[in-house]
Amino acid sequence: MSTDTSDTAADGSRAEEASRDGASDPDEVPSRAELAARVEELESALAEVSAAESGKKMSIVATKGTLDMAYPPLILASTAAAFGYDVTVFHTFWGLDILHEERSKNLKLSSVGNPNMPVPNVVGALPGMDRVTTSMMEKKIDSNDTATIEELIETSLEMGVEFQACQMTIDLMGYDEDDFYDGVTTGVGAATAIQDMADSDIQLLV
Repeated sequence: MSTDTSDTAADGSRAEEASRDGASDPDEVPSRAELAARVEELESALAEVSAAESGKKMSIVATKGTLDMAYPPLILASTAAAFGYDVTVFHTFWGLDILHEERSKNLKLSSVGNPNMPVPNVVGALPGMDRVTTSMMEKKIDSNDTATIEELIETSLEMGVEFQACQMTIDLMGYDEDDFYDGVTTGVGAATAIQDMADSDIQLLV
């Protein structure tokens, strides 16, 4: 009895052609290198999607360096970062003291010109009253378990907030770039800050 080998020969021919074309066996287990490449591709695609979905930016300019005015830009920045905003805070003139590692620990609260202070201006103008009002505020911060300036800066940095130090103010005040907290971006000029504000969805001056 004869055997028809035409189908077998055709299958063999197709297999050889697939092999020559570099086709892989669907049951073949991918190598570690191939898996790593696929994972990298997926991570890259996910990062692009995440960036496209967020895309929200906030720009804050901090100009004041008193104890009470150091909190608003830091609280706003960390809160916005928690909501997915890309946040930059440009610190210029006295606002630069917020980023100064030593001076930020000794920010003062003026006792004069603040209608919410529990002392009249005549009394607030007396020598040493700034120390009194600063001490009062520090006690309220501590008793309320409110985060310190240092803690807010560190938390904000961990959340991706970019703190920018105005280079002109650094030169004017005679500060050194090493005086600032680790992670602070120095050497930033007004042109960069303006461009950042122009690209932002929200701009705030504090």
